[in-house]
Amino acid sequence: MVASDGGGGGRLMKKVLGLGFWVQGFRCFPWLVVSFYLKDGLNVDPSTLQILQSSANLPMVGKPLYGLLSDSVYISGQHRVPYIALGAFLQALSWLVIAISPTNMSIFAISIYLLLSNLGASIAEVANDAIVAEMAKQTPSSTKHPQPSSSGNLQSFVWIASSAGGVLGNLLGGIFIGRFSPQSMFLYFGLLLALQFFITISVRESSLRLPKSPSGGIRKQLSQLLVALRKPEIAYSISWFTASYAIIPALTGTMFFYQTQYLKIDSSVLGISKVFGQATMLLWGIIYNQYFKSVSSRKLISAIQVMMAFLMVSDFLFVRGFYRQMGMPDSLYVVIFSGFLEVLFFFKILPFSVLIAQMCPPGCEGSVMAFLMSCVALAFIVSGYLGVALASCIKVTGNDFSGLPFGLLIQAACTLVPTFWSSCIPDKVESKAKRKD
Repeated sequence: MVASDGGGGGRLMKKVLGLGFWVQGFRCFPWLVVSFYLKDGLNVDPSTLQILQSSANLPMVGKPLYGLLSDSVYISGQHRVPYIALGAFLQALSWLVIAISPTNMSIFAISIYLLLSNLGASIAEVANDAIVAEMAKQTPSSTKHPQPSSSGNLQSFVWIASSAGGVLGNLLGGIFIGRFSPQSMFLYFGLLLALQFFITISVRESSLRLPKSPSGGIRKQLSQLLVALRKPEIAYSISWFTASYAIIPALTGTMFFYQTQYLKIDSSVLGISKVFGQATMLLWGIIYNQYFKSVSSRKLISAIQVMMAFLMVSDFLFVRGFYRQMGMPDSLYVVIFSGFLEVLFFFKILPFSVLIAQMCPPGCEGSVMAFLMSCVALAFIVSGYLGVALASCIKVTGNDFSGLPFGLLIQAACTLVPTFWSSCIPDKVESKAKRKD
């Protein structure tokens, strides 16, 4: 096994991962336009908007399959970089096709293209996450006894890279959305992905000095994945983490219509809101790396869950006009609180990915991490559909938001429920040396 080092291999690996995760974060650039394009261009209602956006994430559910392929099927002697390149190619193809398509394309057509884009994104993410999981087990001085404090360094680096891409993507998206057509913005992003594709295929995986794990084919990788998932600490943790998202009925489509249709919030304000949110994600990556790596994952993740519920109650007060009566402009609340709540959902992923990387058996990092992210993607889809059902029950439409405050209270209550069984998450992970003893 080859340890990572601080030399050329380590620097090149950080460049490949930095670019990959930065582009992953920059995906918010075209997706911000998609929301307005569906609402204003295709005249969809809040429920349809949320169904389309949630359904577009279906390719993410197939991540375990992509992880198995990445772990076991080598392309020209490589099993990570080619998949990153393939993912970039599929995304570039889908966005470029949307860019050159007629402006009056059908909902079905754009849904297919968005599915293809997310298929490419999920393949690339699996390969990138697998590299991070593999390297999380390495230390500069030893490969036998990884320390939790060092294992979070690379996760924090890629988190920061993704957040930086998100900051720039939302900033440019908010600026460009009123100045350029949606097709133009799709074209720009498609060309960026094409550039990533050509840069990626120019890199040989051997130069990254990844730890070498023998592969015995898909059947062996599937067997190792099943063995890993039979470990109670992994199975219970992933189950809790998935449920903590799935149980929350998302009202994102409804809130988007409330802010733009009812409050008449300008698109540039929503762009700034997303920039603020991504900036807090960037700051979270830095703060976690400096101060919270040694904090119990259970306590940290539970605290984030409680904070999410608190901000949903704050949204309830916002919709009831509480902050408006205090003199706070609606746009200011949307920028700060709405922007922060939107990304707070993802804060849990950083400490949890560090925890899973520590528990993940060698040789199936890609499979386990892919399975985790697949579960998260499925949870978000379920959450989106539950949100549509909740909006229907409280009779919220594109013009009637009288039931929204009650829906937000239900959402906050559902968010608190998982904290009562947070004991499913291990408090600490023993090192391999202790486990062998």
